[in-house]
Amino acid sequence: MQSSSSTEVFDPIPDAVQLFLAILITDEVNESFVDKEQKKNGVSFQQISKDEVRLKKNLKAVGVLAKSTTFAKNPRQLQFEADINKLFMYTRAHEKQLCASFNRLGREAVETDAEEIIEMAGKTSLSEQQKQVQDNIHYQVGNFCSLMDGILSPDVTKNESGSQTATPPRRQSGLTFAVGGSNASPAADKPLVPETKPLKLSEVSQRLMDQLGYTLEIKPSVIPHKDAGQGCFIKGQADAGTVLAFYPGVIYSPAFYRYIPGYPKVDSQNSYLITRYDGTVINAQPWGLGGDSREVWTGCYTPAVKIDTKTTSENGSDRLWKALSKPLQGSGKAKEVLERRNPLAFGHLANHPAKETNPNVMICPYDFPLTEKDLRPYVPNVSFGDSGEVKMKRFGSFWFKTGGSNGLDAPVLKTLVLVATRALRDEELLLNYRLSNSKKRPDWYTPVNEEEDRRRWS
Repeated sequence: MQSSSSTEVFDPIPDAVQLFLAILITDEVNESFVDKEQKKNGVSFQQISKDEVRLKKNLKAVGVLAKSTTFAKNPRQLQFEADINKLFMYTRAHEKQLCASFNRLGREAVETDAEEIIEMAGKTSLSEQQKQVQDNIHYQVGNFCSLMDGILSPDVTKNESGSQTATPPRRQSGLTFAVGGSNASPAADKPLVPETKPLKLSEVSQRLMDQLGYTLEIKPSVIPHKDAGQGCFIKGQADAGTVLAFYPGVIYSPAFYRYIPGYPKVDSQNSYLITRYDGTVINAQPWGLGGDSREVWTGCYTPAVKIDTKTTSENGSDRLWKALSKPLQGSGKAKEVLERRNPLAFGHLANHPAKETNPNVMICPYDFPLTEKDLRPYVPNVSFGDSGEVKMKRFGSFWFKTGGSNGLDAPVLKTLVLVATRALRDEELLLNYRLSNSKKRPDWYTPVNEEEDRRRWS
């Protein structure tokens, strides 16, 4: 919260960060921890930087803070601050080309880099950390979009005067316009889809890897349980703090929860739903495995519905609940030109790690500014309903509208991306699902950290 004092306006440094700094400034490098890491990774002691150990110890400090009475009444806020702090550290490390990989630290980072990031985290307010995380993610997304533009933009040819012109579109006959053929001008309410190179998703993916150094591929998971199915793998290599994947699909603010297919039991037949801290839900089921073209995408689909044939007596309250809980019908007027050949739009296919295995990516909220028109086709999401902010108030299991935004802030698309938590190379992406412990969880689910799960959903 900002102070209204005329002498100084600042956000208080989060208690989580203050404790992180206090622990790390006085702490010496734990050689037993290094020994454990070297055995796990098969490297010598000299190869692992002391700064890397400090960075990893910083990320574990939240466990100490969790026992503090300061956050006993608001564990969810604690977990939110801890996640932002981790993302700040990872993305700052990426920005300075400092990653959790000993190769990068040993060769390129100076001795003070990791300590500088840790100290910066201790001096930076929560709101400033959030801003810097957003800036870093947006920079990476912009770089990805520029590469995609270079891959997919039509070839240009030089005319006799030496100027460059795009390949002209195929000429249409008068008959085509008369009968309204498929090549006629688009309808007024249908966005124009620009011409792109006729490449398939697999071809775009390979070209992206050649330029970016990595891409994603979908193949059978290596996790040893029958429900693992397909997994999302990085092909190539990337540093810690790198944006590896988008979480694609339709975005629902709390104002439109009742439009989520299957409401209120939205997750009973859909395992591709995810929720941000602010209550925004993303449904990736309509996106599937993408496509082989740039197209007008609405996110519409018809999920399979299981009919309950059981008949039971209902009282008045049961009938009222059923009436209030019935999913609403509507498309939300979502209609965007999106590039379905997006090699990084597979965040929804990352699996939860097996027992005694650590995740290697984490979720990062990313508010994409809708003013960035050139980048828009490569952000694989559409917003259901009004993209503006809608204030909501919860009453029991229901959310009600209480007002709209003031229109002062630039419109954003509330998305999610997956960020690497260590250096990765040709391996499966593993994401901590953090399933709520208030409901029965699948047999295959082993909590990475039960305390984090509890704080996240408190």
